[in-house]
Amino acid sequence: MSLKIGDTAPDFAADTTEGLIQFHDWIGDSWAVLFSHPKDFTPVCTTELGYMAKIKPEFDRRNVKIIGLSVDSTGDHEKWARDIEETQGHAPNYPIIGDGDFQVSKLYGMLPAEVEGDPKARTPADNQTVRNVFLVGPDKKVKLILIYPMTTGRNFDEVLRVIDSLQLTANHKVSTPANWKSGDDVIIAGSVSNDEAKELWPDGWKEPRPYIRIVPQPR
Repeated sequence: MSLKIGDTAPDFAADTTEGLIQFHDWIGDSWAVLFSHPKDFTPVCTTELGYMAKIKPEFDRRNVKIIGLSVDSTGDHEKWARDIEETQGHAPNYPIIGDGDFQVSKLYGMLPAEVEGDPKARTPADNQTVRNVFLVGPDKKVKLILIYPMTTGRNFDEVLRVIDSLQLTANHKVSTPANWKSGDDVIIAGSVSNDEAKELWPDGWKEPRPYIRIVPQPR
């Protein structure tokens, strides 16, 4: 299965470090970030889990829930959490899925359907494709997919930036330009006619080209 932006995020039941969840029910009316890891006790992932715990209040402020996943048991996750706290200064303060049966990894297209066996017999390299970030909206649709190599730690500040853009553009008829940050100018969506734009932005807009109409970020 190959997930695409706009697809419904597959629902699943899974054991986590905070108990059994049903994914869609767990999301509820919130947004959600599911970020996956090939193995417990791996160095890059250790820094990522710690950083996500540190900036969790930023996700909370945006009504975004965080959930991790690693191809190991929840018991291993709990031991790993102690290492994460000791080395990164922050223990995971969000659930981590125990995907020892590879169910979620296969459901989300991160591992081939034929993978089976003892997860402890697999190395991080065997699971190297389990390095995705999925952003899911309250409508349970996939809004963003990021895939990183094992050797490169993920930029979760970028995930927050994308969330700001998606939440803004979901409520206003605008798009955000390259390297946009909250508070910067935005672009009137191409689907908006000039007549409609005049009603929405009576003070006008900057127009370096007819197809680039720049306005302040709506509040």
